[in-house]
Amino acid sequence: DRDLLLCAVVERHRAEPKIGLGLVQGFGLRAGALATSVGHDSHHVTVVGTSRAALAGAVAAIEALGGGLVAIDNTGLRAALPLPLAGLWSDQDAASVAAGLREVRDAAAELGCALPDPFMTLGFLGLTVIPELRLTPSGLVDVLAFERCELALD
Repeated sequence: DRDLLLCAVVERHRAEPKIGLGLVQGFGLRAGALATSVGHDSHHVTVVGTSRAALAGAVAAIEALGGGLVAIDNTGLRAALPLPLAGLWSDQDAASVAAGLREVRDAAAELGCALPDPFMTLGFLGLTVIPELRLTPSGLVDVLAFERCELALD
C-alpha cells in the first residue's frame, strides 16, 4: 500500500480557473476526498482524494457551500463545515464552528485518514514560501529552485 493520493489546487479567484495536479502521501484515505477553501496564503481550493471523480465531487461541494471544508465518500457529501464569508470565515457562533470542525475531522478519520488535522495539512500544501515542493494552480513548484516541476512517475 503506497498511500498515494491525487491532489489538486484549484484557483478560485477567476472565472476560468487554473488547476494544478499532483500526488501526495501520508493522508491514508481509502475512499472519497477531502477539500478546503482555506489555503495559506492564496486561499485556493485544495483537494486530495482517491479518484478524479472524488476530487471533482469535493470541489463541487466546496463551490456549492461558497467555501469551507468537506469530506466526501464514494456516494457523496459525508460532512461539511461551511465558510460562506469569502470561503474563509463562518457566520455561525464558535460552538457551531467547533462542532462542524469535529464532524469533518471525524468523517476524514472514518474514510481512513491518519492525520489528526488533515484540513490544516491541506491548507499548507500550496504555501509556496515553505520548502520544498508545493502545489499551485500553475502546477508543482520547487520552492528552493524557484521553478515549476513536471510530475513524472517511475
